[in-house]
Amino acid sequence: MSITEQQIRTVLSQTIDPTTGKDYVSEKAVQAIRMEPNQVSVEIELGYPAKSVLESVQRQISAALQAIPGIGTIQVTVRSKIIPHSVQRGVKLIPGVKNVIAVASGKGGVGKSATAVNLALALSAEGATVGILDADIYGPSQPQMLGISNHPESLDGKTMEPVIAHGIQAMSIGLLIDVETPMVWRGPMVTQALLQLLNDTNWKDLDYLIVDLPPGTGDIQLTLAQKIPVTGAVIVTTPQDIALLDARKGLKMFEKVGIPILGIVENMSTHTCSNCGHTEPIFGTGGGKKMCQDYQVEFLGALPLDIKIREHTDTGKPSVVAEPDGKIAETYRLIARRIAVKVAESAEDHSELFAKIIMEND
Repeated sequence: MSITEQQIRTVLSQTIDPTTGKDYVSEKAVQAIRMEPNQVSVEIELGYPAKSVLESVQRQISAALQAIPGIGTIQVTVRSKIIPHSVQRGVKLIPGVKNVIAVASGKGGVGKSATAVNLALALSAEGATVGILDADIYGPSQPQMLGISNHPESLDGKTMEPVIAHGIQAMSIGLLIDVETPMVWRGPMVTQALLQLLNDTNWKDLDYLIVDLPPGTGDIQLTLAQKIPVTGAVIVTTPQDIALLDARKGLKMFEKVGIPILGIVENMSTHTCSNCGHTEPIFGTGGGKKMCQDYQVEFLGALPLDIKIREHTDTGKPSVVAEPDGKIAETYRLIARRIAVKVAESAEDHSELFAKIIMEND
């Protein structure tokens, strides 16, 4: 009994990718099907980094194909490929950077920077090449959280090399000034500093650049929206009503400037007592999900109010690298994969495919 390619495609169209919730055919993950005597080879290419789930996807597809009578030997190859996706109209991509993800919050104190650095490290753990830009000029925190203090090198006297920390590329104003020096700058100077940090850093083949924004909707956020190519934004909030009020303002700001909202992360969702094990929602419950319903955006996940997250970032080893097999790291990786899936589902950037037209006078 001979097996046809259509039989293989039918099975793959009924097999659901657990990360995306879509079948492998409709998400255009099937790259090749080769039929040989007594063997079928299938190549699957995922649009998101998936190092921790590649083997399970391989087993899932192999098991599904085994159901076809007389199929013989099955060889399934699964890999990831990250490509650039579209940004705001009229804004050029940054050399060496495929996708820029802004991590924002409407107000301070919701754990945005800790979330940003752990998501960056989680994407890296999943196999992506990742950078993080600390866009908080007044209060940079990424050097402390990543455990770095060395000044960036300049090989040509004009540009800077990113500092490598836990396998990701990092840049922050905090690496260029003394830790106790206050930035007493007006808006235009802050804007210029941000653009220099972004454009004068030699980012190296990044799949994702995470931009850790300062809280609020001020000059830096406006600069980001107008001059920096942003693929999408992630909003971090707590379930508390007062935090949600400001988070909604941040979300509306991105909507107004045409930057897609990839989803919302609810931080400090619940707290479990380390003594008795009792869990309670200190800052309220359901706020993040309600906001997602109101604005038709995805609820990316919830993180606990856990002393370990604070301890890890204070010591320069965020949870994803401090306890890579722990439950908190697993949650960050799950959220990171969902963010990457949302990016993969957005429109692709085809700017490099178009010919450049140069007008010259005779």
